[in-house]
Amino acid sequence: MASHIGKLPVTIPDGVDVTIKGQSFSVKGPKGSDSYEIPEGITAKVEDQSIVLTPVDDERTTRAMHGLARSLVASMVQGVHSGFSKTLDIVGTGYRAQKKGKGIEFSLGYSHTITVDPPEGIEFELPNANQVIVKGNDKQAVGQAAANIRKLRAPEPYKGKGIKYSDEHIVRKAGKAGK
Repeated sequence: MASHIGKLPVTIPDGVDVTIKGQSFSVKGPKGSDSYEIPEGITAKVEDQSIVLTPVDDERTTRAMHGLARSLVASMVQGVHSGFSKTLDIVGTGYRAQKKGKGIEFSLGYSHTITVDPPEGIEFELPNANQVIVKGNDKQAVGQAAANIRKLRAPEPYKGKGIKYSDEHIVRKAGKAGK
């Protein structure tokens, strides 16, 4: 029995080139290129503008890796075609960000400013002083860069001050007066 996720084909959009040589998988598109080593026991092939991954045997670990491999391949295809982004909001009086070279300089209520340089393959965008957009073609790297920025001043539960994801909801607590 194959993985439910793993047996779904991955559609290849226009402008994306896929190369499969044995267990080596590489993809190239308008946003860059990426490669992945498909685990042993899983084969990949291109059929009708889509990528199909099939397990060689029906071992439990192969089924688990089958779904994971399919998800990673799908993320790579989407990343080189349209890319990934995470939006962070900076909430708080005096909290702001400004562009400094390729990096960002944050004023977050500390006695000093904090400068964050983007990792390789990641870029930062500042639509305004209270919003940061992290962009890139690697889903994991975009998420990690956004998490590292959020960690600089995580939102606190009383006033909601700090750096939060734009779609994140901060559960508020009542202060001393709230009974």
